[in-house]
Amino acid sequence: MTKRILCWFRRDLRLDDNTALLAAYAAAEEVVPVFIFDDAILSRPDTGAVRVAFLLESLRNLDENLRARGSRLLLRRGRPEHVLAQLVTETAASAVYFNRDVEPFALARDARVRAHLEGRCAVEGFDDGGLTAPEAVRTKAGTPYTVFTPYRQAVLAQPIPRPRLAPAMLRTPADVPSDPWPSLKDLGFATSVSPPPGGETSAQARLQGFIQNGLARYATERDVLSADGTSRLSPYLRFGCLSPRRAYWAAREAVPEGSPGMESWIAELIWRDFYRQILFHFPYVETGAFRRAYDDLAWENNASWFDLWCQGKTGFPIVDAAMRQLLTTGWMHNRARMIVASFLTKDLLIDWRWGERHFMKHLVDGDLAANNGGWQWAASTGTDAQPYFRIFNPTAQGKKFDPTGAYVRQYVPELRAVPDRWIHEPSRMPPDVQRAFRCVIGVDYPAPLVDHGRQRAKALTMFGRFASPEKRPGR
Repeated sequence: MTKRILCWFRRDLRLDDNTALLAAYAAAEEVVPVFIFDDAILSRPDTGAVRVAFLLESLRNLDENLRARGSRLLLRRGRPEHVLAQLVTETAASAVYFNRDVEPFALARDARVRAHLEGRCAVEGFDDGGLTAPEAVRTKAGTPYTVFTPYRQAVLAQPIPRPRLAPAMLRTPADVPSDPWPSLKDLGFATSVSPPPGGETSAQARLQGFIQNGLARYATERDVLSADGTSRLSPYLRFGCLSPRRAYWAAREAVPEGSPGMESWIAELIWRDFYRQILFHFPYVETGAFRRAYDDLAWENNASWFDLWCQGKTGFPIVDAAMRQLLTTGWMHNRARMIVASFLTKDLLIDWRWGERHFMKHLVDGDLAANNGGWQWAASTGTDAQPYFRIFNPTAQGKKFDPTGAYVRQYVPELRAVPDRWIHEPSRMPPDVQRAFRCVIGVDYPAPLVDHGRQRAKALTMFGRFASPEKRPGR
């Protein structure tokens, strides 16, 4: 057994079922847990303040849980390769362990760390962020899957590892200094949005609450915008406060095999893995369409329309409610994400990358693989995406998934007094009704920014130039 190993925490802010931590615990007498604030990440334009706030609380909770086991979390700031090299010298560590990430930035960073530490210590990366490793699931031809349904079937045909418990105790040297805990301001951020409570302890509580009270009705309520029908676990999975394998087995063991709620929710966990392996195998999707021909789409990119979409002032209530939910809470319902993404790309004819960047700036669960995959699905530019000719009607989506208007009224106060009959089409209210309910269109609430039917026709023409004949409508 070696003397000391550095365990570098990144997107795995938990002790439970943490592959790198458990490997270090098994291999060394002492483990030195460290988190590095990397200015290359903090200075990125798509690093959102609400996400950094959630990160800080998650790190606090990680430190508390480490201290309960006789250890503690060291904090440092700087370039990871230099910080780790200094820590190896300070601690005489024989190795650095970490859990792998699939993002191109992370892969390049980790390659620099390996090169910088060569000859100083061993460097070991572990698969931890998904149900399976991104390379582990391939077609019979040995190629990555690019269609979800066969990928899901292949994942479910494999044994999903059982989660392992956190170490009961961890020995960490007491003489290694840590940087002081930074505030959000110290890191260069400020936000009025309060994220959900961060950390592993809250993640476990949220998981148990969902399993007990939400899983059985997940299949029927997950798309109801006004219901608490989703797990709300995405921020915890994004930061690794919750093991995806713990989530998987908690669902599998809670209800009978074949339960619609369990199968639907596990499918969402697998979608997460699907987009991770797409990003890993096809890293060009970070900046361009998976279907590369669609990089030449003639987006109109009306900047004024984009600003109104961002503010939730499009005159389409379901779109506006969703965009305001994002701005005020740092989160958006998954069905709403699909609606607003379709609206931006196929009603406003604005490049999906504009919306993707806006989401990353404001989402507490903002994750490159999932966010990119979701946007490319909605824009019909991605793998296994929504066919380009299936274009959401935002009014019809509102009526279907928010039939009473409760979701709209929660986030669009101008419409709270509007009767159910008009809640998704307030511009159709007669003038006397508008005055009666103090919602005059163009004064109290905007008129629709565009005509959906006209914009739908333009979108079909724009996409149709790039579609093969067999994939066009009516074929």
